[in-house]
Amino acid sequence: MRYEHNRYEGHCDGDRSRRRLHTSGISDDMDECSLKVLQVEGSPSRMLLRLMGERGCTMGHLVDYLQTLGNSEALQCLKPPALQIFIQPQSVALISGHNLRLSCHAVGKSPVQYQWFKTKEEVPNGLSPDLVISPVQLKDAGFYICRVNCGDALEFSQWAQVDVLNVNMFCGKISQSHKGRLKLVIQPQSQRLNVGENLQLECGAVGRPIPRYQWHRNGVPIPSATKRKLMIPHVMQDQHGRYRCEISSSTERLWTNEVDVALLIGNLSYQNHPQLKAPMVDVYELTNLLRQLNFQVVSLLDLTESEMRNAVDEFLLLLHKGVYGLLYYAGHGYENYGNSFMVPVDAPNPYRSANCLCVQSILKLMQEKETGLNVFLLDMCRKRNIHDDSTPNIVLRVTANIVFGYATCQDAEAFELSSSGFTNGVFIKFLKKRLLDDEKITVVLDKVAEDMGQFDATKGKQALEIRSSLSERRALTDPILPGDSADLAHAHSRQWAKAHELPESMCLNFDCGAQIKLGFAAEFSNVLVIYTHIVKKPEDMSFCQAHVTDFSQDLDVDPKEMNRETPEETGIYFLSSSLPQHCLYTRVSSLQKLKDELVFTVCLQGTFRAMDEDPVHWSKSINIGKPLIARLDLHRAMRRNSCLQTCLMPHSPSHSPCHSPGPEHRLHLHHGLHQAQDYNRLSPQHHYLDVYERLQGAVGGCGDSYYDNLSQPRCEAACDSAGGLSSSPGRHSIPIETTEDIAELQTVFINSLQLQQQ
Repeated sequence: MRYEHNRYEGHCDGDRSRRRLHTSGISDDMDECSLKVLQVEGSPSRMLLRLMGERGCTMGHLVDYLQTLGNSEALQCLKPPALQIFIQPQSVALISGHNLRLSCHAVGKSPVQYQWFKTKEEVPNGLSPDLVISPVQLKDAGFYICRVNCGDALEFSQWAQVDVLNVNMFCGKISQSHKGRLKLVIQPQSQRLNVGENLQLECGAVGRPIPRYQWHRNGVPIPSATKRKLMIPHVMQDQHGRYRCEISSSTERLWTNEVDVALLIGNLSYQNHPQLKAPMVDVYELTNLLRQLNFQVVSLLDLTESEMRNAVDEFLLLLHKGVYGLLYYAGHGYENYGNSFMVPVDAPNPYRSANCLCVQSILKLMQEKETGLNVFLLDMCRKRNIHDDSTPNIVLRVTANIVFGYATCQDAEAFELSSSGFTNGVFIKFLKKRLLDDEKITVVLDKVAEDMGQFDATKGKQALEIRSSLSERRALTDPILPGDSADLAHAHSRQWAKAHELPESMCLNFDCGAQIKLGFAAEFSNVLVIYTHIVKKPEDMSFCQAHVTDFSQDLDVDPKEMNRETPEETGIYFLSSSLPQHCLYTRVSSLQKLKDELVFTVCLQGTFRAMDEDPVHWSKSINIGKPLIARLDLHRAMRRNSCLQTCLMPHSPSHSPCHSPGPEHRLHLHHGLHQAQDYNRLSPQHHYLDVYERLQGAVGGCGDSYYDNLSQPRCEAACDSAGGLSSSPGRHSIPIETTEDIAELQTVFINSLQLQQQ
């Protein structure tokens, strides 16, 4: 059917009277549209709208047409609401100090009025569509809603939750332009609690919409733990573990880092060299400090050569691109031709490089992992070993991310303080006061050096030396940020996490009716504390006591110090305040030597009032598997292509010139190997897993101290007969170097300076 324009006056234009359809055209249009009902999927209404659209008609023309037809039902559908909200406010999580903007926009037949509310209270000056609070503060967190008025019409927006995070501890500037995506800004911090105290963990992410939270313990979701803050009152020993939080939105998911993992090694009990005292204290205190920095720490005492190499191998497996690696070593050591060597507890006398671990070899392997930062804190002597004439060709890459902190200067000794109690070595005595400072790592070490320089006992005898190629601001306090390798980092964390799970405490029921609680605690990663407690005994039993016995010969357990009534009697000095009282305590060390599962016997001894006979005995065999570090099997034979090969064999030339930090040998009575990894700090996917090895003991340490408040140095340089080092400074022993020696050392030192200048 052909339509003529004159059927519409003004062709859908002009005022109301001119827009009206001629009566003669209505029937023709309706006939055309009505015929569509005879077609498959035909629609008269859709046909009418298409025809009006072709003629450029507006909503007003359609209303006129429907009014002409008298279709009141259709007219009611087209009637616009008096008030309609078309932009709703969205929940958001943001950081204190940033700008908050909530938006609510509406349309109505007359001007629209707005009033914002926080819960039930009106927000002062909240009369515009956009509620802006700049800067937002913690007190601004809560639920917001907007009331919209248009004449007699009134509507309320949907509720919007505002979560404000206090991130004062966050290092560096957090951009506000994350475009609503989830951004993890608060990591849960490791804690060391006593039984009965409250556990409080907090994490946080910013983004729009507001994130959802789910806490996990040892990989298992915690029921009802769906808030940013996790609080567990009156924690028990069996509630220790690895806590992390899953943070999600409708399109994204993030994981916080796990906590309560790290590595420290402290060697005290040397078999062929003077024993040391301070490393155990230093390891314990540094563990607590590093956990405050969210380091994962593993603490080990008294490792042999094979155990040290295997521990380093396990550490290297955890490193990947961007990771911060920190190695702390305290113990016997020496330095030849710019290479530093850490001495295991089973090293022969004299020892050579084949019996020790070379720090620069470990650095080379760390560089192959493309780590983001490599920090070495070497708390050992730096005397030269005259029995070792090897010159390993260790070629390092030129990278601007290496920091060496030596506890003493080249060809000098490192000391620990002489005391009848437990004290730190000189280096850690001052380092622990600065370690938590939010400063570039080299700045922290500079301040430690200044502090040590004011210490009268070591003035002119021990001075901290720093060598660095660091070109950016990198600090141990750098925030841990998620990166692209979160799954890889999580897998690496699990590898170490399995070595830090304590056996579950258990209740043992004996036939006599007595009930015994068997509990466990970890003093170090290879030192297990076992305690027994009488929970219930029969009423007619006058005496009841439970003790443990029959341990594997692989372990270091002194029968004279087992089942003691106080922790101190059995050698447990650091956990005494956190262990339950009225128990019998046993300290089991050297767990890394355990080849099979740990099986022991719990014996119950009781005396009944009605019997004058000897006490009655009951026993139960207990198998707790491989606890703590025993799961890593550090006792195994050394693997090929590991740290061993780099320590013993020269390296083929690399792509870059060799970097030698300089001939540095330290004579410190404690050595700690501390490596930080699996921590995502500044660069993407920087996970710090602190591998913190503490090898206490110096290269020699024989001979009397020349200073009243200093004990023997951490090397055997003081006695020509005992060691393999050049003589240490003293009243009657002055080191003499030949011209060739001086020239050789000068060459190494100049080379190291040239590298730093590149």
